[in-house]
Amino acid sequence: MTPPQPTRVLFVCLGNICRSPAAEGVFLHQLALEQLQDHFLVDSAGTGGWHRGHPPDERMQAAAARRGIQLTSRARQIQLADISSFDHILTMDEDNLAQVRALSQRVQSGSQRARITPLTRFCRQRKAAAVPDPYYGGPEGFEQVLDLLEDACAGLLEALRPR
Repeated sequence: MTPPQPTRVLFVCLGNICRSPAAEGVFLHQLALEQLQDHFLVDSAGTGGWHRGHPPDERMQAAAARRGIQLTSRARQIQLADISSFDHILTMDEDNLAQVRALSQRVQSGSQRARITPLTRFCRQRKAAAVPDPYYGGPEGFEQVLDLLEDACAGLLEALRPR
């Protein structure tokens, strides 16, 4: 019997150097704690390509590292192929959501399309319409984003957990 294909999850923000790589790292960390890494393929991307190839923002890396979370991805821009190759695309804010949905309209009719959802819909303890961009703020913004991501990713994992 062939093992089931992993659930493919893509986190998307604007530049792919703060929020989405942090969400990717948080989700991967939670998967490792639950020993579920083999059940998921996880990536992140940005709607813009300005930081293509760059590591996550150093401030976000430092805040995540204090929580035992490593951020190792490299920034990339979302591609049309991502709409068909991922099962779930989780966006950080309304602008990201609108841009990803617009991109998905370009996928050929009849092709598989990812389920595109705001990540904050999976929050269980916190109430937020969006994951705020901490890029222009101080250190507390990175901590607040990680608090929100930990909550949302825990809810996402619960929703997608293999049964």
